[in-house]
Amino acid sequence: MAHILLSGSLAYDRIMVYPGYFKDNFLPDKLHAINVSFYIPRQVEHYGGTAGNIAYNLALLGERPEPIASVGKDFLKYKAYLDEKGVNTSLIQIQSDLPTACAYIITDQADNQISAYYPGASSAPYLHKSIPNELETMGVVSAGCLDDIRTLPGLFRERGTPFLFDPGQSLSALAGEDIMNGIEGAEAVFANDYEFQLICSKTGWSETDIVQKANVLVVTLGGEGSRVVTREGELRVPVVPAETVKDPTGAGDAYRAGYIKGLLSGKEPSDCARLGSTVAVYAVEAEGTQEHTFTLEDVSRRYVTTYGTDPGIIANTK
Repeated sequence: MAHILLSGSLAYDRIMVYPGYFKDNFLPDKLHAINVSFYIPRQVEHYGGTAGNIAYNLALLGERPEPIASVGKDFLKYKAYLDEKGVNTSLIQIQSDLPTACAYIITDQADNQISAYYPGASSAPYLHKSIPNELETMGVVSAGCLDDIRTLPGLFRERGTPFLFDPGQSLSALAGEDIMNGIEGAEAVFANDYEFQLICSKTGWSETDIVQKANVLVVTLGGEGSRVVTREGELRVPVVPAETVKDPTGAGDAYRAGYIKGLLSGKEPSDCARLGSTVAVYAVEAEGTQEHTFTLEDVSRRYVTTYGTDPGIIANTK
């Protein structure tokens, strides 16, 4: 089984759903001085963070991911939970003087989100000497510690370790040079449509420039599916229809996990994206980023129903 080193955040998520639309509360002539309060009838705490969410879904897909992230003194209950789910927590770095990261996420009825993130212990750089250097290793650089986002791509390139670059919520704090460094040599770069535009704005690179530096660019479009862009061209991948839509939070991380599973199974980028979309729909159908569950058989059936072919993931499970 491959080593999947997940750099990113491990956090407690406080998720809230606003029973209205954000757009109805913003005045066009007052956008320079926003002072808005949203009444939220309920808040729920969940286990989350980019590394935690991706790890959870990969474990459901039969893998044993290894988060490389920093957590705080209050992480023990989350650790026990991940251990139970089959995630290898032995590489997680504990900062005894800080709390674990925390995210506050508000979603409106159009699935728009406003988030606030307190990094806590996740702001502490990971000790690179603790990162194993073994064959059959894949790295994932996702939103979390800014120092790790800046340094890990170079470490993975130096070691010849294929890696995925998914800066996500950390984009606003990264300079253009940091983003360029993460894209250089990446197996795949992930972004939603807004994040992709921000990447282009900060780097000055076009879509064509990005796929000359990285092998694949994947842009997720919410309910419109995703775009998979390579040097050969672009393919649109439709979403897997949801039976019910409860909460889109964590769908992007679930998508990444499905894509990674496809890569480990030797699939082409378009098939990886289809598998990503199939895994993502389970997150959409549950409230919280790690409240859904599925089997490989469930994923295979749903993939076949939507895309008409077998994803070929069951035979690859060890």
